[in-house]
Amino acid sequence: MNIATLEPVAADLSALAARFRRVLPPECVVTDTVARKPFETDAQTMHRQMPGIVVLPETSAQVAAVLKLCKEFGVPVVPRGAGTGLSGGATPVPGGVLLAMTKFSRILDIDYANRVVVAQPGVTNLGITKAVEDDGFYYAPDPSSQIACTIGGNVAQNSGGVHCLKYGLTVNNILGVELVTMDGEVLRVGGKHLDPEGYDLLSIITGSEGLLGVITEVTVRILPKPETVRALLVSFDSIEAGGACVADVIASGIIPAGMEMMDRITIDAVEEYCAPGYPADAAAILICELDGPAAEVDYLIEQVTAIAARNGAIGVRASQSEEERLLFWLGRKSAFPAAAKMKPDYYVLDGTIPRNKLAPVLARIGELSRDSGLTIANVFHVGDGNLHPLILYDANVPGEMEAAEHLGHDILRLCVSVGGVLTGEHGVGTEKRDLMPEMFSDLDMQQQQRLKCAFDPGQHLNPGKVFPTLHRCAELGAMHVHKGASAFPDLPRF
Repeated sequence: MNIATLEPVAADLSALAARFRRVLPPECVVTDTVARKPFETDAQTMHRQMPGIVVLPETSAQVAAVLKLCKEFGVPVVPRGAGTGLSGGATPVPGGVLLAMTKFSRILDIDYANRVVVAQPGVTNLGITKAVEDDGFYYAPDPSSQIACTIGGNVAQNSGGVHCLKYGLTVNNILGVELVTMDGEVLRVGGKHLDPEGYDLLSIITGSEGLLGVITEVTVRILPKPETVRALLVSFDSIEAGGACVADVIASGIIPAGMEMMDRITIDAVEEYCAPGYPADAAAILICELDGPAAEVDYLIEQVTAIAARNGAIGVRASQSEEERLLFWLGRKSAFPAAAKMKPDYYVLDGTIPRNKLAPVLARIGELSRDSGLTIANVFHVGDGNLHPLILYDANVPGEMEAAEHLGHDILRLCVSVGGVLTGEHGVGTEKRDLMPEMFSDLDMQQQQRLKCAFDPGQHLNPGKVFPTLHRCAELGAMHVHKGASAFPDLPRF
C-alpha cells in the first residue's frame, strides 16, 4: 500500500485554505504548486507525494486551530519537522495538509538548577547543545543529522546517535512534551520533574511518528560535560575481528560513550571526502570513545587496547587532543555525504541485531549485495547493534531504485530473522510499513492501532504510515460474541 494509492480526499481545499487564512498569517498558508514542491518528500526520497496545502503555524493555538479545521473538513494532516527523516514518515497524503513546524524555533527556558532545557520542536538537536555548552553542559543524543534535524522530529522518531550506547535514546533524555491532539486539545505530559505521575504516556508519545498528536514543546535533560573525552581508532583486517572486539569490550563491563564501525568501502569514501587519516590497510575500523574523570579514561584506554590486541587488532591509535578526537569522528559523521560521491543515490537502512550476530549478518549482507549487483557500504552503531547499510544506486538507471528497495527489505528481514528489529532509530514510516508483519502478528498490530484510536479515532493524523493495513477504529473495537450471545443485548447497536 503506497501513499499515492490512498484515495484522494474529496474536500474543497480552496475553502479549507481560506479558513486557514483566518487563523494563520496569510503567508503561512502555502497553496502555490512551486512553493509546495519542497515538501513532497523527506530524506527518504524514494517516496514522494505533493501535499494539497502546506501550513506553517507559529503558536500552539494555531496548531490547535489547524487540526480542528482538518477534522471538520475530514482532511488528513501530516506533521513535519526539518524533513531529515529517513523512513518516509513525513511523506504527504494525497489531497491532505502538510503541517510544518519549522517556525517553532525558539528555546523557551534554560534551567541549570533542574538541568533541563525547554525548547520548541523546531530547535535543532545541535542547537540545544550550542545554547548550553559555554556553561559546561550538553544534550546527549546526537544523530548524524544533528546540525539540521529538530528536537520535535527526534521525539517523533525516538532518534539515537553515536552516544546512545551509554546515554540512551531520545526517550531516555526527555522529561516532558506539550502535545496538541486532533481535537485541538493541548496536553502537557511530564515536565521538569523526573518522575511523571500515572501512566508513562511520554514513552508512548516518543517514537509515535506523528500518529498521535503534534508536539509543540519539549523539555529535555541536559548533562554536564565529562571532565575528559578521548577516542580510540582501532583497525582490523576483518569486520568479524572488529565485531568480536566489541562484544568483548561490552562483556568486560566497559560501556563506552560510543562505538562505531566502518568497512573498507566506507573508509575509502570518507578518506577521499574529508581526509580524517584512517589507516589505508584496514578492512574495518572501530572508533571507541571513552569519557569520565581523566584517571578513569586513561585506565579504560589501557583495557580496551588490551582487548583489541587479543582480538587481532592491526593498529590502535588514541586521540592526544580534542582536535584529533574530532577528526576521528569527522569521518564517521561524513559517511552519508561521502557515499553520495560514489553513486548519485543511496538508500540507508537501520535494522538492529544482537551484537553476537554481527559477523553472520554482515557476511549475508555481502552475499545479498553480490547477488543484486548493487554495492553496499557498511557503517553502524556497533555498540548497540544498529546497522546502517548504505545501498548505492542510480535512480536514473531503470530498475535500480526498485532493486535497491528490494535489497533493503531483504536486509531488514534478515535482521528480524536473527532476533533483531526493523528499526533502531529511523522509524517505520512508509519504508518499513509493509514489513511490519515480519515482526508483529495481526493481534500485535491491532493492539497498537487501538492505541492510535484512543488519540485519533478519525484516523486523520499521518494515515498510511506504520500500519500495513488501515482499519476503522470501529472495526478494531468490535465486541466479542461468545457462543452467539453478545453482552448487553438490550443496548442499541450502531
